Amino acid sequence: MKAMVSKLTQKQLAEVKRQMNIYTQGTADIIPTEELEMKVAKSILENQPLKIKLGLDPSAPDVHLGHSVVLNKLKQFQDNGHIIQLLIGDFTGKIGDPTGKSVARKQLTDEEVKHNAKTYFEQFGKIIDMEKVELHFNSKWLSKLNFEDVINLAGKITVARLMERDDFEERIALGKPISLHEFFYPLMQGYDSVELQCDIELGGTDQHFNILMGRHFQEKFGLEKQVAMLMPLLEGLDGVEKMSKSKKNYIGIDEKPEEMYGKAMSIPDELMIKYFELITDYSPEEISNIKTDIQSGSLHPRDAKMLLSKTIVRMYHGEEEAEKAENHFVSVFQKGQLPDEIAEKEWSGDRNISIIDLLVDLDFLPSKSEVRRMIGNRGVKVNGETVEDPALKLEITDGLIIQVGKRKIVKLKCEK
Repeated sequence: MKAMVSKLTQKQLAEVKRQMNIYTQGTADIIPTEELEMKVAKSILENQPLKIKLGLDPSAPDVHLGHSVVLNKLKQFQDNGHIIQLLIGDFTGKIGDPTGKSVARKQLTDEEVKHNAKTYFEQFGKIIDMEKVELHFNSKWLSKLNFEDVINLAGKITVARLMERDDFEERIALGKPISLHEFFYPLMQGYDSVELQCDIELGGTDQHFNILMGRHFQEKFGLEKQVAMLMPLLEGLDGVEKMSKSKKNYIGIDEKPEEMYGKAMSIPDELMIKYFELITDYSPEEISNIKTDIQSGSLHPRDAKMLLSKTIVRMYHGEEEAEKAENHFVSVFQKGQLPDEIAEKEWSGDRNISIIDLLVDLDFLPSKSEVRRMIGNRGVKVNGETVEDPALKLEITDGLIIQVGKRKIVKLKCEK
């Protein structure tokens, strides 16, 4: 690195520092950091862009803010003129990444892989410039390997190294089977990096083992080793579990502006700075200023969260829609006004029903005990009036407005 630094001008050194400040922001781990800095310096000195790889197993095409953590990091590289290599695992996707799985995953069909990949492309375009992205499908080289090639590839890794995977160790300890084909997934992902000759590979911290396979196989094939950049997994709106559709703690990047803003306002205060770092387009300096202002008391946490919510909507829907979403939130949730447009729901049940049974039937709350708790917290309204009696009986009439909490509101439509 010292030899490289001696060749750089002061202006080039400043550019290396600027880029490194951006790339290290919010990153969980860089393996190793010195090599990343060397690659950035070499890129600037030789005026050659770096190749940044992101591998995708197209098995879950609905993109939410948790996925955007890695995509935003890719955008930072792309904005600095580097090449993004999106690798679609149309071959490995039919096997399935065993990471974090207690059993072997169901293999995908060609049709499922192609459909999911198309959905990814459409959604990724909201974050990165897809016209400047290199798209690769690993079936191009993996499908051409013969059995001798596979044996030679397998000979470059030991069983002991493969067994270092936490999920494999856990399955063996629990007496659960591991199919032989699952051992080949990290081999194939590592070989992808050989074919693409990438400089950096990005992924979540749960991809630590797979990404290091890229470094391992590049070295075995006599290539310069890629740097592994691992991004933290984003906690969802519950503040505990990883953001996931199955956990219902997510914000989808295709959601409507008002829904997106409202969900973002429920992000726990202690996670705000992490969200600013990982899923917004703010610079490290701007984020540092926000953090300082919150700590000093000059920026109220509520106002910081409104800024975060508006920023999220702006990034996916534009400035005008972000402004509308904020105005809607202020008028409905802070001033207590009913929104101009309320979702309607057909009601064909009993016309005389208890408030508890109604809210459970509407799927507003999962249980009667949850309804009672919400009523006790003054979180249930009928036609704008707070419900205080959990034994309340209602006569269902056309246009009756039911509201639970800040975001669940519906107007009942009754059959004539």
